[in-house]
Amino acid sequence: MTQPPPPTSRAVARWLQPSHVSAGFVTVLVGYTSSAAIVFEAARAAGAGPAEIASWLWALGLGMGLSCIALSLRYRAPVLTAWSTPGAALLATSLHGVPMAQAIGVFVFASLLAAVAGFSGWFERLMHRIPRALAAGMLAGVLLEFGLGVFGALQHRIVLVGCMLLTLLAARRLLPRYAVALSFAVGLLVATLGGDWHLAALPLRLTRPVWTTPEFAWGPLLGIGLPLFIVTMASQNVPGIAMLRTHGYQTPTSPLIGWTGLLGVVLAPFGGFSFNLAAITAAICMSPEADPDARQRWRAAVWAGVFYAITGLLGASVAALFAAFPHALVAAIAGLALLSTIGNSLSAALADETWRDGALVTFLVTASGFTLGGVGSALWGLLLGMATAAFTRRA
Repeated sequence: MTQPPPPTSRAVARWLQPSHVSAGFVTVLVGYTSSAAIVFEAARAAGAGPAEIASWLWALGLGMGLSCIALSLRYRAPVLTAWSTPGAALLATSLHGVPMAQAIGVFVFASLLAAVAGFSGWFERLMHRIPRALAAGMLAGVLLEFGLGVFGALQHRIVLVGCMLLTLLAARRLLPRYAVALSFAVGLLVATLGGDWHLAALPLRLTRPVWTTPEFAWGPLLGIGLPLFIVTMASQNVPGIAMLRTHGYQTPTSPLIGWTGLLGVVLAPFGGFSFNLAAITAAICMSPEADPDARQRWRAAVWAGVFYAITGLLGASVAALFAAFPHALVAAIAGLALLSTIGNSLSAALADETWRDGALVTFLVTASGFTLGGVGSALWGLLLGMATAAFTRRA
């Protein structure tokens, strides 16, 4: 009779599931390749040199890694954190002429506001008022660009993306749990055989963090810090909470916002300008491809945290590594990993006829990329969708 594997072996096997590891890696890959360039621009706008830029990446990677691991383990839910991409774009256009010390003061101020908003509970009370159908419509609108990106990349790189797409479809029929991992592996193989990327010239070295003592000046605090707080809460944390709720996770909101804000206060002097809940990348770890059992998907988020921490410790070297991936490969794997989430979100958004008009407006406005007053389309889509729902339901 075959003896069952010992408990230790089973525990190790649970942590080394390929679908968890690949989902975590793809999450970090998409996060870095999609917006790392904006972070570089924000750092340069603040007058950062190579050492300071590496320190910013150290703080951001380490902060995201620790928060992903700690929060996911604490709540047994796939809690993904990220830097604020809209916030980085805001900083890239606003920090010119602002001394580095005052820029760091802006980061501390914005993160402190986020911590207060979280621990005080007012942000959670706001989230309870958002209907599930509208949250799902906003999520689908946020992710639509990535789904369309697969077929945009297919037009230009038909062999690479076509092989990945066919692998995904075949694997979803035969090995659904490993569909994304196999698609990514095939993409790497085709890209390597085609000579699309080269890693030999990428040195790996540990990053040394650089401390900058913050200075607080009213002009930058109100003119940059307050908009940074608003943009991060509206464009990142609102979709991040909606992502969790849409996938059925009832993780308490207040501690998630509070702890990410507090983490920003601690790491701001090293360049950690903002930490918040992830939305787009979080969907990768929450999809059925990460694990058919929703109760086990938190392990994929822990793996994402491990990879984030590694990128932080290696700083700019790992950013250069991710930059070496072919753009078509990154666009394809991001969209393919999110196909199920897009479909499920659209289904949840349009299923209830009572909320259908509002959810449709939310989806369309969010997907359009509409911005006004420096606030992104996710929040405007939600607001216009709620206004539409209030009018049509009353009628």
